[in-house]
Amino acid sequence: MSAELLTRDNPLLSEVIWAAYEAPNTAWGQLNCVQLIAHSAEISQEAGFFVQNSVSENSRRAYESDLREFERGGGSIPASPETVAEHLAQNAGRLSVATLVRRLASLSKAHQARRLPNPTRSALVRATIRGIKRTYGCAQRQAKPLLRDELIQVLDATGDKPKDHRDRALLLLGFAGALRRSELVALHLADVERVRQGVILHLLRSKCDQEARGQKIAIPFARGRWCPVVALDAWLTVSEISEGPIFRPVDRHGRVHGHRLSTEAVGEIVRQRVMAAGLDPSGYSGHSLRAGLATSAAQAGVPAWRIRAQTRHASEAMLARYIRISELFVENPASALL
Repeated sequence: MSAELLTRDNPLLSEVIWAAYEAPNTAWGQLNCVQLIAHSAEISQEAGFFVQNSVSENSRRAYESDLREFERGGGSIPASPETVAEHLAQNAGRLSVATLVRRLASLSKAHQARRLPNPTRSALVRATIRGIKRTYGCAQRQAKPLLRDELIQVLDATGDKPKDHRDRALLLLGFAGALRRSELVALHLADVERVRQGVILHLLRSKCDQEARGQKIAIPFARGRWCPVVALDAWLTVSEISEGPIFRPVDRHGRVHGHRLSTEAVGEIVRQRVMAAGLDPSGYSGHSLRAGLATSAAQAGVPAWRIRAQTRHASEAMLARYIRISELFVENPASALL
């Protein structure tokens, strides 16, 4: 997270963060530690620009949210092992285990940045989180994959209004490219390269490419009636988009706005379209398109290395979760007995 990242080799930056944190009558939730460093008089404007871009906005928000919630519950920095353990106990069952583990990581980094004894490493805190995991389980809630056949059913239920064209392009590109919702809304027309086999999407930055090395995602022409490339072209024609964000809000009169969709809107579109097709929307989210491609490809017998090339998972272990789900009924011993 931000504090550790920025202060590992620079004690000055740590002092800037914590001097601001200790300012009277100022809540941590009102501060952005990276912005405080970036605007420090001790560093140049050029250095401040790069500090500002050293971590993702999502990481900054999560870090500050965790510390704000810890304070709201009566905690403070520095914290004792007893205070941290009590905070975990109060939120066990209300928050997911994954959220509590992330909160511990945020508290740990806050203490490291200030060179304070780290309460999260104490035997008491470790025993507390271990007990919470045993009591509530630590399996992460995964988005329900929108599988190929269900996707076709959803697409068949769409109409011919501008919003229908947009949603078809979004669903098909998100599925075919195994795109994260943040990648979908960040797509600009300039990121689309036309080739004989379809299109190539140029992603400047993604979750697993925070340093913006760039990734290329191939979207081939489809053999079936629903083609992501054709759907994209239809949306661009209807919307008359010639530059800028591809996926934008459309009002009830069919007018296309100039700014891009929010990441939250992607999940809402998925759920609304699933429900409109007569399916139960429970469990579906913006991640269902990406999960749907991975799971559907595994069910179709596509080798794991080929799936990973499209999904760009950081590790085989992450992809293996989808493959395990797809193989639950393959040669299941119960089917031979009952």
